[in-house]
Amino acid sequence: DEAITRIEEKLLALGEKEIPSSQVGELVMRELRKLDKIAYIRFASVYRSFEDVSEFRDMLDEFSSSTPRKG
Repeated sequence: DEAITRIEEKLLALGEKEIPSSQVGELVMRELRKLDKIAYIRFASVYRSFEDVSEFRDMLDEFSSSTPRKG
C-alpha cells in the first residue's frame, strides 16, 4: 500500500491530466525494486519486452551489480 501511495503522489505531483504508461511503468519498477526483488525482475522482463535471453541477462547483471549482497 505504501508503494502505491508513493507512486500516486509522484504522479499527482506532475500535475498532468494524462501520463504516459511508460512513465507509470518506470515508477512501478523503482518501487518494486525496493519492495520485492523477484517481483521487480518479473515485472521488468514483461514491461521491457525482452527479445532474447541476452537482454534478460544484461538486466540481471545490471541488477546484481547495483544490489548489495546479504551475508
